[in-house]
Amino acid sequence: MLEVKNLNKTFGELTAVEAVSFSIKPGEIMGLIGQNGAGKTTTFRLILDLLTPDQGEVLWKDQFLSKQMFNTIGYLPEERGLYPKVSIEDQILYFAQLRGRKKADIRPQIDEWLKRFDVKGKKTDKVKTLSKGNQQKVQLICTLIHEPELIILDEPFSGLDPVNADLLEAGIKAAQKRGACIIFSSHNMNNVEELCDSLIMLKDGKQVLNGSVHAIRQKFGRTKLFLESDLTTDELLAFPGVQFVKKNREGIDVVHLSEESKGQAIFDAATAQGYIPTFSQQPPTLEEIFKKMAGESNE
Repeated sequence: MLEVKNLNKTFGELTAVEAVSFSIKPGEIMGLIGQNGAGKTTTFRLILDLLTPDQGEVLWKDQFLSKQMFNTIGYLPEERGLYPKVSIEDQILYFAQLRGRKKADIRPQIDEWLKRFDVKGKKTDKVKTLSKGNQQKVQLICTLIHEPELIILDEPFSGLDPVNADLLEAGIKAAQKRGACIIFSSHNMNNVEELCDSLIMLKDGKQVLNGSVHAIRQKFGRTKLFLESDLTTDELLAFPGVQFVKKNREGIDVVHLSEESKGQAIFDAATAQGYIPTFSQQPPTLEEIFKKMAGESNE
C-alpha cells in the first residue's frame, strides 16, 4: 500500500503542495487531476523522493522508500526521457537494467511488448525515427516491463490518439490485474472516469476533491436533467430551480437545475398526458465538476 500523509512543500514563498493525504491499495488505480500548476508533478516527485517535503511522509508497504525499493517502482514523467540516438531495444534494456533486471530476462520479452502496444517500427530503429506517439509507447514499455508494484504515470495519454489511448488503458488494466498500485495524472476526464477507482483533485496545491469517482459525482447531486417531452424551452425555464436549458445534438432538452429536488415538478408536468420518451436525472460529468471546482475559490 502507498500512504501519503500530510505532504507540504514550498519553494520560497510559493506553496506548491499543502496538506495532501491519500492511500492506494494493491490493485487500485487513483487519478490525480488539477489545472496546470496545481501541484500534481510536485506530488509525484515527493512520492518518489526526488524532492524532500517540508512536512509529511510517504510510506510504501509501511516503510520509507529505500534504494532497494526503487526497483519495484515504474515512473513515466510528463517530459520524454528517451535517448533519441539509441535503438528501441537498447533503450528498453538499459532502463530495465537500471531497475535491477538482467538483459537475458528482458530481451525475450521485447517483441511481445512492442506488439502489445502496436509500436510502429523495428526494435533496431533509433528512437528519433519514431513518431511522438510511438516514442510515448516505448517510454511506457520502459516504465512497465520490469513489472513494478507501484506505477506513477504523469500525463501518460499525452500525444496519443484514441486507438493508442485504448492500448495504454489495456496496459494499465493489466498491471492493475496483477496487483500493482497505480496513480496517474490526466487532463482527459474520460480517461479518469474509465480507469480510476478513486481520484484526488488539487487546486493551488490543496486537495479540493478526494474519493471514488462515483461518490464525487453523486455528491454534486443529480442536477442535470435529460428530457424529451412536449414542454417548450420557455415553459421549462419558468420552473423554479431551472438555471438554463440547452438542446443536445439529438434534440433532447438538457435542463440544468439548482438542486436535485427541482426535477419532480418537471417530471409531473412532462408526464401529465402520459408516456414520454426520455426523463433522466444525472449528476454532472467529471469534466463539468473539474471546471466548476477549478473556478471556485478554496475559501
